[in-house]
Amino acid sequence: MAVTITDRFRELYRKREMISVVTCYDFSFASIVQKSSVDAILVGDSLGMVIQGQRSTLPVTVDEIIYHTKAVRKGAPDKYIISDLPFLSYQVSVESGLQNVGRIMKETDADAVKLEGASEKTLQIIQEITEAGIPVQGHLGLTPQSVHTLGGFKVQGKTESDADRIIESAEKLQEAGVFSIVLEMVPEELGKKMAESVDVPIIGIGAGRYVSGQVLVIYDLLGMNSAFNPRFLKKYADLNSVIMNALNEYSFEVKDSSFPSDKNVF
Repeated sequence: MAVTITDRFRELYRKREMISVVTCYDFSFASIVQKSSVDAILVGDSLGMVIQGQRSTLPVTVDEIIYHTKAVRKGAPDKYIISDLPFLSYQVSVESGLQNVGRIMKETDADAVKLEGASEKTLQIIQEITEAGIPVQGHLGLTPQSVHTLGGFKVQGKTESDADRIIESAEKLQEAGVFSIVLEMVPEELGKKMAESVDVPIIGIGAGRYVSGQVLVIYDLLGMNSAFNPRFLKKYADLNSVIMNALNEYSFEVKDSSFPSDKNVF
């Protein structure tokens, strides 16, 4: 793609056009996203929960992010792709963080990486990564890699002091060089204030209507998991029921020997 993800997001932001992002982990779904009007794909470490059935994102490794990003790139060669930096892939040291980011970019053909938080070390690694010519997306609010210190998967920034801290973190991320910031599970008013406080696109997931764009996991928006119904999620399909009906019909036809029919044999 001739236009970088940084320039594309900046252009949409300048035109006040909302940015659509989906989180996707595999070739098959990426092939569908490739044909859609969605602006970008995030290969999130949420794959630990969605794909692997883990209780959190913490077990996900750099190798797994690389594996899934490569699959997504094959399915969506013309989409902007952002790869998550998993837990402890950049927090240990700036040097190891740069090495991991380098591996991801070299081996996957991703367009950018995403990391969580705005600690002093995180800000330093962002500066180093961007100076190496790699676009970085920040992530504030509910940061899943810090779920144990945040008290679980719950709304962040509800008090004035917490909201001020998140906005201050956003300003620091902008200064460090991020091209956009994911803002997860915060009150809508905080999302609005953050959008007014920084000059980079804010991509919301449960951050209200006044940000610069939205991101949802493709499995969630397609209704694959009937038990997952957070307030921020809108299900645009009910594939759980569609798939269940198809499986039951298939099983029934196998058992009564109506499949395969003469149309399905050589």
